[in-house]
Amino acid sequence: MTVNAINDQEFSQFQKLIYQLAGINLSPAKKALVSGRLAKRLVQYHLDSYGDYFGLLTAGHNPEELQVAVDLLTTNETYFFREPRHFDFLRTRILSRHKPGNPFRVWSAACSSGEESYSIAMVLADHLGDGPWEVMASDICTRVLEKARIGHYSMDRIEGISREHLSRYCLKGIGLQENTLLVDKRLRSRVNFIQVNLSQPLPGLGVFDVIFLRNVMIYFDQETKRQIVQRMLPLLKPGGHFLIGHSETLNGVSDALHPLGPSIYRKP
Repeated sequence: MTVNAINDQEFSQFQKLIYQLAGINLSPAKKALVSGRLAKRLVQYHLDSYGDYFGLLTAGHNPEELQVAVDLLTTNETYFFREPRHFDFLRTRILSRHKPGNPFRVWSAACSSGEESYSIAMVLADHLGDGPWEVMASDICTRVLEKARIGHYSMDRIEGISREHLSRYCLKGIGLQENTLLVDKRLRSRVNFIQVNLSQPLPGLGVFDVIFLRNVMIYFDQETKRQIVQRMLPLLKPGGHFLIGHSETLNGVSDALHPLGPSIYRKP
């Protein structure tokens, strides 16, 4: 079937919807992205227009489809050991001062398909071994969380992983699984993946030594950024570290954290 092109009014409806649900600002430049990602859903429901699909989503009768739409409109760009300076800081400045045997928890707060979370887990496993440590990993998108829990990736995703980490923490696929890798079960068991909408009140997650909130605030307006960081800070231990993306800043967002350098902050 042929789907009518999305018009400005329909795009505006989806802009408002994703902002209400997830706090995400979709710029006019994202019109083609919205059209492309939702087109198959219109075909699925034999709908002629994006306005009809919006009506289906907002009628309140199909919450599962609403989650599908949120998943499709959430950008999920990530890779292993992205922005490696943060992992160097975790190794040399944080874990080097951690007392062996004490619990250590990290929150990967926009984990997407899991590459960041498993990168963190590899560093923790290197330094803390079988000690009491955990990575909590969250995302709004259920689709990428399912992929993350499995920990199965194509070999073209592994560029950032060192040969030592590949050998120690990953299994190479053979036969039908050739050109893929599986994160070892022992490492996967240390990463807990849950759905969390950062723009809503947070569930009980406990407290953390380090929070990674990287490359997601660029999708929020200033007020939403302030609200999200304000919700998260009580979950960071005094003396804990808060890491954001290299292209992001907390200027005008929060003055409750002490900057240690670009994109790295510490809670007094």
